[in-house]
Amino acid sequence: MRIRGGRYALLCVALCTACAAPDAETETGAAAAPDDAPAAAPAGPAAVVGQTLACVQQRPDMDRTASPYDSVVVPVGDGGAKICYSRPSARGRMVFDSLVPYGRLWRTGANEPTIFFTPVTLDLAGLKVPPGKYSLYSVPAAKEWEIIVNRSIKQWGEESNYTPEVRAQEVGRATVPSERLGKAVETFTIRSEPAGSGASLVLEWEKTRVKVPIRPG
Repeated sequence: MRIRGGRYALLCVALCTACAAPDAETETGAAAAPDDAPAAAPAGPAAVVGQTLACVQQRPDMDRTASPYDSVVVPVGDGGAKICYSRPSARGRMVFDSLVPYGRLWRTGANEPTIFFTPVTLDLAGLKVPPGKYSLYSVPAAKEWEIIVNRSIKQWGEESNYTPEVRAQEVGRATVPSERLGKAVETFTIRSEPAGSGASLVLEWEKTRVKVPIRPG
């Protein structure tokens, strides 16, 4: 199923916080609108995401030059999700099975853990994820990755902070295949890609790509 451009744009606008001052006001203080202005779209789950979540850095004063903070919107059904994460770069280093060892926990980014927010129930690679805010970890390997959804979001991302107490708050783990890219991706990227009735959460870095399927739950 293809997501029409207009619908995708409306969802992205709803999920990303933005505001603009009105050009004119009426005597009651409300902004004046042209007679032929289209009616405002009703608020839905996607709008709730934008109203509820802003990507908040745990240490806002730290230097983010090496791994800038970013976010991505994931349209799913009539709602959506938002990912907040830091983007490290390879900078000439071998990444997987070196900088990021195979078979070991990874924060799926840099600095604080990657955060996943949804206002609706989703199916993430077979895991039922209720509405809420979660941290997203992974365990990379050569042919498949383990994706971890955890309710704990306040710990710093360094993997040594994934204590037994944090692990006890896991929603679950799912396994997804990885694929080899022909051209290297310099900076770790998370993006959304339409897939049937849902979307794929696409993780790319160096010459590795992982697609995490997300569907309405």
